[in-house]
Amino acid sequence: MITGVFSDYEARVSLLVLGPNGEEQGVAAVIDTGFSGFLSLPAAVVEALGLPWLGRGQALVGDGSHQAFDLYRATVVWGDEPRPVQVASTETEPLLGVSMLYGHDLRIQFIEDGAVAIEELEYM
Repeated sequence: MITGVFSDYEARVSLLVLGPNGEEQGVAAVIDTGFSGFLSLPAAVVEALGLPWLGRGQALVGDGSHQAFDLYRATVVWGDEPRPVQVASTETEPLLGVSMLYGHDLRIQFIEDGAVAIEELEYM
């Protein structure tokens, strides 16, 4: 189970992101159900981890515009298991998207300092 906290009207979880050569970076990612990808990270974090480049992507963002971004490969410690994911390099804070949540139950207590829990569904 992945746990976090709801604070300042955002649900956050702490994740450990691994680079290809043993680099590690802890990040606090905001859960964003409007983001269909796995994870977004600031470009400085992508560079510090030495993540391998996969290509370019494009997405419709909240203001209605289309934005291009670079995609990278990373590993996230998800629960107790390493999980390979695509990372979108952005200039925003880290975001955890729906692709990362697929096959999981997400519970959020929408109160200040409320609990956030992500648990794998049994049927998966």
